[in-house]
Amino acid sequence: MNLVDRAKNIIMTPKTEWNVIAAEEPNAKAIFMGYALPLILASALAGFIGNGFLWGSGYHGALAIKWGLYIGIQTAAMGIIGLWLTAYIVDYLAPNFGSEKSIGRAMQLVAYAMTPVWVGGLLMIFPPIGLIGSFLGLYGIYLIYLGLPKIMKTAEDKTIAYMVVTFIVMIIVFAIVMSITKGILWDMMGLGILTGSGIIGM
Repeated sequence: MNLVDRAKNIIMTPKTEWNVIAAEEPNAKAIFMGYALPLILASALAGFIGNGFLWGSGYHGALAIKWGLYIGIQTAAMGIIGLWLTAYIVDYLAPNFGSEKSIGRAMQLVAYAMTPVWVGGLLMIFPPIGLIGSFLGLYGIYLIYLGLPKIMKTAEDKTIAYMVVTFIVMIIVFAIVMSITKGILWDMMGLGILTGSGIIGM
């Protein structure tokens, strides 16, 4: 199944799509390279273009492009690093929730549940509506709930608890990655001038 069909199906018909996914070979690297990475890079590119050229967060010229580049790099880093860290943690915690321990299965769960986040991230092509994309990402919680029993073989009585823990792990991991990348890139890219200007870095 190609990327577009998988993204459409996991969003529109998740119950049946999780069954299809469960029957597939859980290859973590293949899922990352063939599905997650293209979506991550597409949302990062949308953030770069939207913030650097179409909107610029109120800035123009070189500063706007730097801001857009910062958003793009941070989006890519959060997506790539955050995805792998979350998948490994979800896999590590699996036995505690009566679930199958498999990094391939954990990658399936996390990557496909993150689909609304990355699809919504395409809205960053026009930053004023980019926040809508963030709200679309909340749909991923429901996708996790549906996917856990089918992908991770989670016991019914532990599905909600595992879903909540997985969501909390995602928030913590992505917040940490965001903080680290900001710390590295903020001064390196000469964006210190935005401090105190009312622009809040992602």
